[in-house]
Amino acid sequence: MQPSRSFASDNNAPIAPEILQAIVDANEGDAVGYGDDPWTLRARERFQTAFGPDTLVFFTFNGTGANVAALSSVLRPWEAVLCPQTAHLQTDECGAFERFSGSKVIPVATKRGKLHPLDLEPYLRAGHGVHFPQPRAISISQPTEFGEIYQLGEIAELCDYAHGHGLFVHVDGARIANAAAALGRTPREITVELGVDCLSFGGTKNGLMLGEAVCFFADETHALAAAFVQKQAMQLASKMRYISAQFDALLENDRWLRYASHANAMARRLHERIVDVSGVRINRSVDCNAIFAVVQRDAIERLQREFFFYVFDEGPPEVRCITHSATTENDVDRFAAAVRTACAAEVVP
Repeated sequence: MQPSRSFASDNNAPIAPEILQAIVDANEGDAVGYGDDPWTLRARERFQTAFGPDTLVFFTFNGTGANVAALSSVLRPWEAVLCPQTAHLQTDECGAFERFSGSKVIPVATKRGKLHPLDLEPYLRAGHGVHFPQPRAISISQPTEFGEIYQLGEIAELCDYAHGHGLFVHVDGARIANAAAALGRTPREITVELGVDCLSFGGTKNGLMLGEAVCFFADETHALAAAFVQKQAMQLASKMRYISAQFDALLENDRWLRYASHANAMARRLHERIVDVSGVRINRSVDCNAIFAVVQRDAIERLQREFFFYVFDEGPPEVRCITHSATTENDVDRFAAAVRTACAAEVVP
């Protein structure tokens, strides 16, 4: 049976109509390649309006490319980036950063995927001179890999601590729009104004066909290196206008906020409809567009015959359900009804 609407990932979502139209509109006539075109200029100006005039922006094809290019512009081969042990950089990028840069990712044990200053202490005191990679940066995901959001005070405290120890702060913002929408703040208020040095601004998970933006805030030295790293990392698009045009449209009239707010609202709706289902235990806070729940194994098998979603942890087992900009109320209600039916069904020996 062909699966119904996917709840597996916002990567599975269709392109938002306005974004698709922006690509079509950009497909008129010739344009200079590699970013020297009107669409790229406008997109960069929109980022500077959103984050501040000193913001320097580099577009990449995907999230792994954005994280690799951003951090490789900062670290030298004998230096390391500290991140939660659950971070996408550590668990889902196949060692891309380490292979490309020669630098090391040091995973830090955390509670529920959030990094705090006390978590970093042992790693800043560790090491034996040249025998140990030197911490140079920290990287956090906002929201975390478990869909939970750092509050403003948490990020500000982390940035203050990091800067006090000479560390650069990078945010993996594949879903930064969802975090900003949930917090009721602008992207600038939850990054630049708190002390974040660099942001991987996600587009693919928020309506784009493909594309992420690496934003450096008031640090021209690293940004100058990033131009070369972008090329070496194979993230410099020849026909850049088709990536830039998407971001131009995404940031116009705060479409990023509309798409993310809708995705978050669909997750809240799903949570409301399954939270009281016997056989479902939602064991993480539902902060944005992700729901994590422990569900009966036999019920999971029945549900996956019709709906596509991932088992995040085979142990409990814990599933992850993601909503996105194209998820409808009907999609959610049908899935919620199926959850209730699957959990109520008797297991036939």
